[in-house]
Amino acid sequence: MVDVAVVGAGQTKYGNHPLGLKGMWAEAAERAFASIDGDFSPSMVDEAFIGSLAFGGAQLGNTAALLTEHSGMDGVPVRRVENACASSGFAFRDAWMAIKSGQADVVVAGGIEKMNDLTPERKRFWLGVSGDTEWERLAGLTFPGTYALMARRHFHEYGSTHDDLVNISVKNHAHGALNPLAHIQKQVTFEKAASGFMVADPLTLYDCCPTSDGASCVILAADHVVKRFTDSPVWVRGSGAASDNLALHDRPSITQLKATQQAAKLAYGQSGLTANDIDLAEVHDCFTIAELMATEDLGFAERGQGGEFAREQRGMLNQGNVTINPSGGLKSKGHPLGATGTGQVVEVFKQLRHEVEQGRQVDDAENALTHNVGGSGATCAVHVFGREIA
Repeated sequence: MVDVAVVGAGQTKYGNHPLGLKGMWAEAAERAFASIDGDFSPSMVDEAFIGSLAFGGAQLGNTAALLTEHSGMDGVPVRRVENACASSGFAFRDAWMAIKSGQADVVVAGGIEKMNDLTPERKRFWLGVSGDTEWERLAGLTFPGTYALMARRHFHEYGSTHDDLVNISVKNHAHGALNPLAHIQKQVTFEKAASGFMVADPLTLYDCCPTSDGASCVILAADHVVKRFTDSPVWVRGSGAASDNLALHDRPSITQLKATQQAAKLAYGQSGLTANDIDLAEVHDCFTIAELMATEDLGFAERGQGGEFAREQRGMLNQGNVTINPSGGLKSKGHPLGATGTGQVVEVFKQLRHEVEQGRQVDDAENALTHNVGGSGATCAVHVFGREIA
């Protein structure tokens, strides 16, 4: 089987975007195409996969075909991938598999979501559709409530505290303040983050990611055509995915995500790397407790030590062995559901090519990881990247 590299990547700014689906996708695709060093035309694309929850239902059918029509990929086989917040993480995996199997040489993976043109009531409805409808949503459990249960249980089992979560929020805001594409570009003090408006005890406003508009687009290529496009490819060294029970009450533990652990094991195994080899990771921090748990599930901290990891600021830019969410993460960069997974890849692509803005480059970055979760952990895609081929 062939090796696969990312040769181009681009995204819109996340936040309240003035354009609709067509315009946002065209902008992200144009930036991805422009990032390619060599000759490239959209007509070279063999296949495309676009992740989207289709938030709000404005374009539930043929979403992907509508978007590729507006980025010059006429006639390209394309499909929408839906796996809740992990939609474009799985779109990226599908693109990787299409090339890995030898069926395609150049494939586009991307994601998109338009979230801020709905009323608050409609937003809450659409944010709830990815949980267990019968036993969670209809009982009144919201997604902040779901992750609040996880936080409370982690506090009980391991002695972590809300202050640990506050440290995660402060770190990600500090990173996002340096990122011109981030939704929230401002730092927050520990005191302010600790005293935020209560959303679902113990989670406050500063523990929750914003609802964002945005699109992201990534171009993958087979090893035998990579040189046409760039002399600085970012190699996909490992891809893993897994699923778990949708409802919390069906899981043996709610302080860990089995899907993350299984997906990471697969990705690490393919890459020949371990957590100790990763220089930066874009992890799915829809809530601060999600990042704390991810550091444990991905092997950056021992089980139950995620709070200590956060407390000691080991994930801060260039302060520990691994930088966690140099983009600002979902907490600060933003979370346009379907765009998040490939948006993480955009950040990794730029970091490993040392092309990010001054002041936020991870020093000597060689290997990176992306971690994209659907809902409260029922689906997960993990990818490992490197400057060098495996």
